[in-house]
Amino acid sequence: MSNVLMPKATAVWLIEETALSFQQIADFCGLHPLEVQGIANEDVAKGIRGVDPIAGGFLSREEIEKGEKNPDYKLKVMEQTRVDLPERKRKGARYTPIARRQDRPDAIAWFLRNHPEVPDSQVVKLIGTTKSTIDQVRSRSHWNSANIKPVDPVSLGLCSQIELDDVVAKAAEQKARDEARRKRLGGDTLKPATETVAADAYERDADDADDDIDGDED
Repeated sequence: MSNVLMPKATAVWLIEETALSFQQIADFCGLHPLEVQGIANEDVAKGIRGVDPIAGGFLSREEIEKGEKNPDYKLKVMEQTRVDLPERKRKGARYTPIARRQDRPDAIAWFLRNHPEVPDSQVVKLIGTTKSTIDQVRSRSHWNSANIKPVDPVSLGLCSQIELDDVVAKAAEQKARDEARRKRLGGDTLKPATETVAADAYERDADDADDDIDGDED
């Protein structure tokens, strides 16, 4: 399995910025080649901003050049040396400028669709929202639900890429620990019910809302 953070966002960047094959990108990001093709056709991961794996320290320019010259070459992920920076203590949620506050529901929808494993408490701190707003977006009871579209918080200017990567990485680590614990206890390896139900419910309600809008337009 690939150790690349945000594999779909990384795949978007590799598709846009390199001449690597779909198979090479799929192998590097831990995705299926058809999924990479769907990303290239904008059928999958539409609206996700590309993440540069070179800047993130996961891939070198020389490695990309090797892959571009030989379509059978498998890219190698660079070994990571993680340095935990001291956390600045902050009381309550992050302050969000008034001009950016209207974008927070779009960022919440992005988390619900792409990273349901991230706890609501971390989303609250990262983008300066509230648990109530997250619940409203999740249940499609938000007053502006018809216009909410998933957009990553970095593109919206609500947080930095480093902050987002850190939150996603910690959630992934916790998820891995939970799955390992379930295996030790003899349980299954399915996603936690709260995570699966939340993601599926949001997707289902979003599709229903789109159908309602189409029906009104007819």
